[in-house]
Amino acid sequence: MSDPQRPRASLRTAVVWDVLEDALDRRVKAGGKESLDVLDTGGGSGNFAVPVARLGHRVTVVDPSPNALFALERRAAEAGVADRVRGVQGDIHGLFDVVERGGYDAVLCHGVLEYVDDVAEGVRNAVEALRPAGALSLLAAGLGGAVLARALAGHFTEARRALTDPDGRWGEGDPVPRRFTAEQLTEAVEAAGVEVGAVHGVRVFADLVPGVLVDTEPGALDALLRLEAAAAELPAFRSVATQLHVLGEKRG
Repeated sequence: MSDPQRPRASLRTAVVWDVLEDALDRRVKAGGKESLDVLDTGGGSGNFAVPVARLGHRVTVVDPSPNALFALERRAAEAGVADRVRGVQGDIHGLFDVVERGGYDAVLCHGVLEYVDDVAEGVRNAVEALRPAGALSLLAAGLGGAVLARALAGHFTEARRALTDPDGRWGEGDPVPRRFTAEQLTEAVEAAGVEVGAVHGVRVFADLVPGVLVDTEPGALDALLRLEAAAAELPAFRSVATQLHVLGEKRG
């Protein structure tokens, strides 16, 4: 099943979706279950939760925004999966105030670690929500992509600042509080008890290609999607990706 959010949005989700869908399918086969219990922390309006529910899984979305949860409810209803999607207001730090510890076959932690006060605690909570051998899907902003983007835009001082700043920020106006290298993310999940299975670069080229080209050139979108998929696992390209995706399995 291809990413259901085509065409343009698929540039942001295609690589992650393909990896995630495969991981969920393998968990179903390994556990002999027809469906899984999936937790989406910071899942917002359901960009991943609704497609996951369409696969037949039960999804709990935890998000601090009431507006996002309202949009999630509407989106799930429109997709015909309202009975398999539950929204709960909360965040990763107070996760076990609203969901069960150790109650999920898979946890999605996408676009969360950039904004938490304590990265180690955020990862630890995501992992503790998993059942033994559960799958963790972690997506966070990549340092290399930000440095490259600022440099290509002619903001060389900002690019250098991002490269040397402990949080990977290019200046006071940077809307992203924190960025990561692949090494930082893998170290964080391994310290929390996860065996890393794969690391992918997401949006290696998509944010650098003029949108008008993708929208008007026949076949350009599909070709770019194939290029993104081919480059995603290669370390040389992963290091300059806008986002980094880590897929792992809880030990024990």
